Parts: sequence; C-alpha cells; structure tokens
Amino acid sequence: MALVSRIPSISSSSGATQLTKIKSFCVNPVCCINYASSSSSSPFTEKHSIERYQRDSWIYKNELEQQSSSCPILPDPSYVRDYDIALQLPELKKMLQVLREKREGEGGCDRKGPGNVFLVGTGPGDPELLTVKALRVIQNADLLLYDRLVSNEVLDLVGPDARLLYVGKTAGYHSRTQEEIHELLLSFAEAGANVVRLKGGDPLVFGRGGEEMDFLQQKGIQVKVIPGITAASGISAELGIPLTHRGVANSVRFLTGHSRKGGTDPLFVAENAADPDSTLVVYMGLSTLPSLASKLIHHGLPTDTPAVAIERGTTPQQRMVFAELKNLADDIVSHQLESPTLIIIGKVVALSPLWPHSTEESPVLVETKSSINTLQ
Repeated sequence: MALVSRIPSISSSSGATQLTKIKSFCVNPVCCINYASSSSSSPFTEKHSIERYQRDSWIYKNELEQQSSSCPILPDPSYVRDYDIALQLPELKKMLQVLREKREGEGGCDRKGPGNVFLVGTGPGDPELLTVKALRVIQNADLLLYDRLVSNEVLDLVGPDARLLYVGKTAGYHSRTQEEIHELLLSFAEAGANVVRLKGGDPLVFGRGGEEMDFLQQKGIQVKVIPGITAASGISAELGIPLTHRGVANSVRFLTGHSRKGGTDPLFVAENAADPDSTLVVYMGLSTLPSLASKLIHHGLPTDTPAVAIERGTTPQQRMVFAELKNLADDIVSHQLESPTLIIIGKVVALSPLWPHSTEESPVLVETKSSINTLQ
C-alpha cells in the first residue's frame, strides 16, 4: 500500500482552509516557523526549533528554495502540524519510490523481503551514554524517525546519507499521531528501508515502544530493540543517588506522572507507592506532582522524605532542585523548572553529595551537571 494512503491527507476542505490561512499570514511558512519562539538553550528538539527544520530540510526542499526576505512569525501555531504534513508528503512519497526502485534493481521485492525496524534508545541526553550497538545502527540507517527528547548531539551522529524525520510529541502538540508513526514505519520497512525509530531514554520504558513493536510484528515486520539508559538510571548516577541501597531502599518503582485527559491527578494509585523503604522515580510528572505528593503523604509517606527534581538531566543545561517532599512542588514552581524533568523521591536522595546538610537550606538549586560547588 502506498504511503500516501496511510497518512491522513489534508486535501479536505478543512485542511485546504488551514493552508490558506497560513499562506495569508506569511510568504514563506517554513522560514516563519524557523524563527518562531523556542528554547535556544535546550539540548533537545523543540517543536519549532531552527535545528529541527535545518535537519529535516530535505522534506521542505521546495519551500526552502523559495525563501523570501519577508519572514513574519506564524501567528497561530495550531496550523503548523497539518501544514508540515502537506509539505512532507511529496518528498516522503518520492523517497519511498526511490527505495522501491532500488530494491527492484537489486533483485526484486519478493526475493529480498521487507526491511528491518530498529527501536533504539538514546539515553537521557548525554551522547556518551549511547551504547556501541545503538551508534552503529544509527550510522547505518536509511530513515530515522526521532522524538523530541533525542538530544541534538545524538542526532549529529547520524550518517550523512540518512534522512531524518521529526515525529516528536510535547504537551498540546503532536507532530504526528501515534497511528501515523506506525504507518510511516510500516511503509518504509515494506519498501526495504533500514528504518530506525529513535527514542529518548529506553524505548520500552514509557516510550510506547511496545505499541510500535506489536503493530509492526502483526504486519510481518521484524523489529529489533536496542535498549538505552533510561532517565532514572542515567540521571540518578549523575547525581550520585543509588536507586537501591542496603538498609535504605530495597526496591525501586518507575511511575508515570501522566494524567487522564490532561488533568492534575496521576494515573496510578498513590497508596500503592507510599512505601518509605522504596525509591520512587516519576517520569513526566511536573503537572501532577502536587496531587501525587499530597496523596503519598496522605497514605503515610513522611513529609520530610528527601526528593529531587531534575530538568534536562545529564546535559550541560541540567538543573536540579533538592527539597523535602512537602516542599518539592512549590520549590519547582519557584525555580521555574520545565519539561523534561524527572522526579526522584525516597531516602536514597539524601545519599547524594548534593543533598543539603540541613533541611533549613532547602531548596537547593544546582544549575549545571558538572559543578557540585554551584549550590545556591
């Protein structure tokens, strides 16, 4: 089946209306998107970052050749996703056709069979935490679909002939739906491409890798998983926090901080996690932490339990706030930590050399990953 039949088209009247609105705002939509607001200091790919559009320029080739000096900022980003898809479809179809023709020239589709899909974990951000196997696969890929939390330094390691396609998700903005990602992986694997799905951390820890693997295997596509250092392991090691420690914590639990339909309550039942002899690691929990902390305390976790929130862990932009559980949510707000932020709760946090010697000194903010002496 052709790629275009799998990705929702925006040739409908509503899609055409959106494109008309975009073009009425600016002469060169790609240029406008490039200079839309984004965090220039972030080590990750933001939804409108200049690096993203430069990296994926092959799918915007026609637009980039028509750049104009007139470049106002796109006033309504709600149109960006559909416009991206409209621009990308022709080049994606072209690439798919080139791959099919290449296969036929090498002996035909029936003889060679479908390509492989690799689900590759890239770790929490530091490129030196990549596995050797992950690096080899990344450098030999034909097409790489990458998430927002794959760091720019990791993406710089991609082979020169590979094509990169951003499929990242962030709150309120999904550049691709999960179903579209499934179909992209399937279409290019069926064409014989060596397809790599790049995910921050580990692909099977809150990365939806299991869903992608299940979908592809049901379609007869072989999927190989290359694990990555999950944020809990990489970031705790960076801070000198043992996730388990004899006599302090006899287990560790990874929790999702996601809520139902964007609410403020975490998905899991807090009473099952309120164990003072366990370490809790919360992924994606900034918005639900106030509710989580309150429930953990209600179900018996001491209010003075040591805790830390780490923004952009293992990268040069890393920032950390150490505090007791009762104060952590407020201290995160006062220091304006942003996503991605990992939260570790448990007595093992106090074993870190960065933990304040007196609780009266909380919160402690550490600005960079490399300097223990920058406590404020």
